Amino acid sequence: MGIFGSDDVHFKNQKYHALRKQAQTSGVLFQDPEFPPSSQSISKNGNLGRNIEWKRPKEICSDPKLVVDGISSQDLIQGELGNCWLVAACCCLAIDKSVWSQVIPDVKDQEWDAKQPEKYAGIFHFRFWRYGVWTDVVIDDLLPCRRGQLVYLRSKAQNEFWSPLLEKAYAKLIGSYEALDGGELSEALEDFTGGVSETFNLQEEKYFQDVNKKEEFFEWLERQLSDHALMAAAIPAVTKDDMEKATDTGLVMGHAYSITAIKKVGMKGTGLFSFLKREKLAMIRLRNPWGGSEWKGAFSDGSEEWSKITSKERSNIGLTFDEDGEFWMTFDDFVTNFINLAVCHMLNLSLFSLQKRWHASTLDGEWSTPNRAGGCINNRESFLENPQFAFSMTDDENEVILVLTQKDTKEKNAERSVIGFTILKVEENRRFRLHTITTVIQSSVFRNSRSVLLRRKLERGRYVVVSCKFDPGQTGAFLMRFFLGCNARALYVSQ
Repeated sequence: MGIFGSDDVHFKNQKYHALRKQAQTSGVLFQDPEFPPSSQSISKNGNLGRNIEWKRPKEICSDPKLVVDGISSQDLIQGELGNCWLVAACCCLAIDKSVWSQVIPDVKDQEWDAKQPEKYAGIFHFRFWRYGVWTDVVIDDLLPCRRGQLVYLRSKAQNEFWSPLLEKAYAKLIGSYEALDGGELSEALEDFTGGVSETFNLQEEKYFQDVNKKEEFFEWLERQLSDHALMAAAIPAVTKDDMEKATDTGLVMGHAYSITAIKKVGMKGTGLFSFLKREKLAMIRLRNPWGGSEWKGAFSDGSEEWSKITSKERSNIGLTFDEDGEFWMTFDDFVTNFINLAVCHMLNLSLFSLQKRWHASTLDGEWSTPNRAGGCINNRESFLENPQFAFSMTDDENEVILVLTQKDTKEKNAERSVIGFTILKVEENRRFRLHTITTVIQSSVFRNSRSVLLRRKLERGRYVVVSCKFDPGQTGAFLMRFFLGCNARALYVSQ
C-alpha cells in the first residue's frame, strides 16, 4: 500500500481494527495505555501541559465530525505549540486527496455515524512513512484542552477533528507534544508522503539576480507541483526575539508557509491588439498556518496591482481577499523575500504512467565498529571501511536522486550525527567492495539532519556509493534510497 508496496508496521504493536472491535464489544471507550492522557504525553520534563484537561470531541461540541465539507488547506489554525512546520505540512497534505488519504485512511469508516452510534469507540488511526515502510499509529480521541477549548492544532470548523487527532498521532510517534515544538518541515513532508525532500536556500542561489536561472527555477517548480510535489517556504528567525516576528512586508519569521499554487497569470493588454500583447506574470500562492498576518507587498489582498489582471484570470485562479492567511505574490518577490524552500517529490514508480518513471531501491544499513564506521573521505585511510552500495547507469546520461537517512531520530532524544555520502566511479564489472579510492564523482553535503539528498546526472557506467558519518568510529542504523532514471537497481556490496 505504501510508496514501495510494503505492508504497514503497527506502532507499539497496536492493531486498530482489533482494538476498536474490543472497545465496541465491551462498551468502554478506548483509552490508549501507550500514550495516556497525562502530563507525560505533553512533556517529558513538565515544561508544558499545565492546567490541561483531556476531553473527547463529544465533550467539546455536540456534533463532532472527523471531516467537515472535505479536507482543505484552509481548515487549520495553529495552537500554542511552536509547530508551524507541522501545520504547514498539514496544509500541503490537504491540497491533494491522493496524499492525505494515505495518512488519514478509511475516512468514511472512521467518521462519526449518527445512524450507527455504536460504531464509535473513541479510537482512531493514522499512517506515517518511516524508514521505508508505512507505520500505522493508533490513538484514543482524548485531546488536550483548557477551559473546554482545544489547546493545540484545531480546525476552523469547531466540530471538525481530523487535524487535532492527526497532530496527536504524530506526537505519539515522536514521543510527546513537546517534541513537536520546533522541527523540520522537510521531515514532516516525507513522513506524510514517503516522498523525498529537497531543500533550497533561495538567497544563496541568488535567483533574484539571474533572470534566466529564475525563469528555469519557476518552470521547474511549476512542473514539480503539477506532479504532486508538496512545497513550503520560510524565513528563519536569527534570534529568539525574531521568532514569530512579522517583517515590514507582513511575512512572519520562523514560520513555514505552505505553497498552494504556482501559475503564470495573464495581465491586461493595451491598445487595439491587446489580446496579442498580453503578458503573463509568474506568481505563487502561499498560506500562513496562523491563518492571518498576510503579505503586504505587491498583489497583496485588495492591492491596486490586481487591477492589472483580467477579471477572467482573477476568477480562474480563485482569487479572494478573505483574511484567511492565503495570499498571492510575484515570483520575483518570493525569491527576494523568502530564504528556505522545501520541495517534497512524489516520485513516480509506476510502469503505467505518462510521467517520468523512477526505479527505486531502498536498502537498510548500519555503521558499526570495528570495520564499518570509517568516517568521511577526509579520513582516507579508513574511509572505505564504511557500508558500500553499487549501481550501474545503463543510459548515456540520466538523472539520479540519492537519499541517506539516519535512524537516530528525535523520538529517542538522540543527538543527530553529521552524515553524508560520496559517489565514486568504478570498473564496469566490479562486484566487490572497494579497497582503494577511485575516481570521486561528488560528495553530498554533510550535516546533522535526519536526511541528506543529492540529485544530479550521471553518465553510463558503474558507481559505488559510500555512506558515512563525518567522524570515524560513530555507529548507528540508516536507510539508503536510490532513485534511478534508468532501468537499474542498487545493491549492498558486502564482500
